[in-house]
Amino acid sequence: MSSRGYLLLVEDEPIVQASNKRILERHGYKLKQAFSLAEAHTIMEQEAPSAIVLDVLLPDGSGLDFLYQLRKHSNIPVMMLTAMGTPQDIISGLESGGDDYLTKPYELSVFLIRVEALLRRAALIPEALHVGPLRLEPAQGKAFLNGSDLALSQKEYSLLQQFAQRPEVVLESKFLYEKAWGEKEPPEDSSLKNIVYRLRKKLEGSGYTISAERGEGYIFERE
Repeated sequence: MSSRGYLLLVEDEPIVQASNKRILERHGYKLKQAFSLAEAHTIMEQEAPSAIVLDVLLPDGSGLDFLYQLRKHSNIPVMMLTAMGTPQDIISGLESGGDDYLTKPYELSVFLIRVEALLRRAALIPEALHVGPLRLEPAQGKAFLNGSDLALSQKEYSLLQQFAQRPEVVLESKFLYEKAWGEKEPPEDSSLKNIVYRLRKKLEGSGYTISAERGEGYIFERE
C-alpha cells in the first residue's frame, strides 16, 4: 500500500469490521475504521485516505449519497461492500462513482484481492497537480495559490480540476456542468456562469484565467 495514506473501512457491522481488519492488518495494510458516515467524515477531515471500502446501508444515511457527494470533489477510489446485490443495486453503486462493488457474503481472500486492486488504482492518482503557482490536491479536494488555500467550494474545486487537467482546451459547458453537478443536462439559469466568475476572481494573480468561448464553453489559459 502507498505510504502516503491509509485504507478507510466504513461499515457498521462489528463482525464484518473485525474480519476485514484482521486480514488487512495481517497483510501489512494501514487502516482506519468508521462505523457511521459521521465518523467517516470526521476521520477524513483530519487526513484523506488512499481508498475507501464503503457499506451502503449505514445507521446515519446512505453510502451512495456519501459517495455522490465525495465524487464532486475527490477521485479517491471507493469499493462498495454491501448485501444489496441485485443488478440495479450494482449499477446504482457504480453510476454513483464507485470503482468496484462486492456483495455480502464474500470470501475474505476475494475481498483482499479486490482491495489490492483498489489500492493499485489509488497509486495512479497524483497527490498533487501543479499548474504554475497553483497546486491542486485531488484527494483532499483543495487548491492552493502560492501556498495559500483558495478556500474553494466543492463545485469550484471540481471545475478547477477539470480545467487544470486540460489547459488551453475548450471545455463544453455541458461537460463542465456534468462534472460539477453530476447531471447531464445543464439548467437554463446561469449557475455555471456564476461559479466560473467566482473561480476566475480567486485565480487572480496566478497568471491564469478562464475565458468564455461563445457557444462552446470555457478555456483555462495563460493571461
